[in-house]
Amino acid sequence: MSLFMYNIDELKDSLLSELKEIAENLGVTNFKKLSKQDLIYKILDQQAVTPEDKLPKKYKKAPAAAEAQPDAEAAPAPAPVAEAPAAEAPLSLFEAKAEAAAAPERPARTARPARAERTPAAALPEARESARPETREPRESRMQPREFQPRESRVPREPQQRETPTREPREQREPNQPRENANAAREPRENTPREPRENTPREPRENNSNNRENNPNWQNRRDQNQNPSQNRAQQTNANNNNNYREFDGVIANEGVLELMQDGYGFLRSAHYHYLASPDDIYVSPSQIKLFGLKTGDTVKGTVRAPKEGEKYFALLKVDSVNGRTTEEIRDRIPFQHLTPLFPEERLKLTTRSSQYSTRIMDLFAPIGKGQRGLIVAQPKTGKTVLLKEIANAITENHPEVYLMILLIDERPEEVTDMARSVKAEVIASTFDEQAERHVKISSIVLDKAKRMVECGHDVVILLDSITRLARAYNTVVPSSGKILSGGVDANALHKPKRFFGAARNVENGGSLTIIATALIETGSKMDEVIFEEFKGTGNMELQLDRKLANKRVYPAIDVPASGTRREDLLMDRDELSRVWILRKFMSDMNSVEAMEFLKDRMKGTKDNDEFLISMNS
Repeated sequence: MSLFMYNIDELKDSLLSELKEIAENLGVTNFKKLSKQDLIYKILDQQAVTPEDKLPKKYKKAPAAAEAQPDAEAAPAPAPVAEAPAAEAPLSLFEAKAEAAAAPERPARTARPARAERTPAAALPEARESARPETREPRESRMQPREFQPRESRVPREPQQRETPTREPREQREPNQPRENANAAREPRENTPREPRENTPREPRENNSNNRENNPNWQNRRDQNQNPSQNRAQQTNANNNNNYREFDGVIANEGVLELMQDGYGFLRSAHYHYLASPDDIYVSPSQIKLFGLKTGDTVKGTVRAPKEGEKYFALLKVDSVNGRTTEEIRDRIPFQHLTPLFPEERLKLTTRSSQYSTRIMDLFAPIGKGQRGLIVAQPKTGKTVLLKEIANAITENHPEVYLMILLIDERPEEVTDMARSVKAEVIASTFDEQAERHVKISSIVLDKAKRMVECGHDVVILLDSITRLARAYNTVVPSSGKILSGGVDANALHKPKRFFGAARNVENGGSLTIIATALIETGSKMDEVIFEEFKGTGNMELQLDRKLANKRVYPAIDVPASGTRREDLLMDRDELSRVWILRKFMSDMNSVEAMEFLKDRMKGTKDNDEFLISMNS
């Protein structure tokens, strides 16, 4: 009884899991970590040296099939004869040569392990079908047909390279035929002339195994002998790739542009206070030149995910810049060339009758769009609470205004409280951060406000405090060699003044309002020098009194010492005349008496108009 043994092509057509199962049945050791190619050669070597009686049962063949065909590998991919009955004679030698010449040339046959017996390749299809092992399931398709050479005699001898005509693979194989049919089909084969075959050069199969590495077509042949299941898997993967959705241009985001020295820029995220972060979006130099973008521009557009080797998201398309289209901002006037004017449009701060702080400010220190206001306060006088009330009043009465609250060198808990209680953008740098962070944040906020004013927006910045901002600039500025009293460098206050001086009402639309707090009487000579430098730069001043705060009288506003320049542009004539009369009446009062008088008279009135009418009577 002969054996059915696997050849190299059948093993290559098998999956890795099937190869491991075959190796386990053969008793191959240490095969789990081998690659597919090494495992194939390991199986071939193992089944070549394993005796016949020790092979697994799945290698055994049926008795009828074993006698009809000693070598089961000789018919892995036979082709059907063109619908000829089983009684017809097989192809002659010359017909086989002609058919082999008509078929395309194929690369040389690779090495295979030695076999005990071989079956002539020219046997009839019925003989091949009878020799088919019962335990072997039929393969519906083959990537490459087998090539064999017929032998001169029926005597078994050493395995040699054989070659057969290229035939189409059989899709379905019939059950084993009786042995008599197989013998009848083999008898005419013995009478075919074989003399021309004797001149065909042959090489031993063991020498052919060394030619695999030297044959340049081996790689191509290996690529051609692909498993159909692998082809189906590749086709499935290709179909899955077609279902992948392209996300370029789907993600929309915005940020504030910061230009680098090399010409490109990044859109900084407000969640990270406009500092470098993982959410940054790369903007190419061509986009910056095309749209005329500047540092501080708020750019909104679609982005794409970073490709391989990239770190940041990239801007694909610009939808808007500072709330305007790209055509509208292309010819904008730079901020330094805009014409500044006195504030003419008033910001109403009164919200409800019990909010005395904003009602008093509306009467005695009104704020207009483009105001440059300074809140002069001692420590613990309620300046942060006053800023919070101003912010809430602006967001409620003037939703068209873009409000930003800048907290420099502030306590972390106050930053959290401000962010939760005010419907505005809060940008903060706490006291535990370095001075460079204070300076960078204030610079990007100012640039953003300038770009929005260039596009015609009304912007309000509430700064707490300008004294601490000046301290930060004094720390980071290069030494000029000229030191003022209190340790202030002569050049340290230039940039804080430029920040505070940016507040202005712009002709033909747009305004930047800055309300900043300044600390006095802190015991620091530096704070006194900073306040003296900013004292005459503002056009509105609101002073807070420590005496009122100590008596727990809030708001602790020193009404006689507070006021606004050119308030006649913000108030109508009737209201202005009534306020002047009220000021004359309170001129002899100190800050405590004036505040108590106003609170008593305002308590029963609904708004300021009703309060002024009641003062007439």
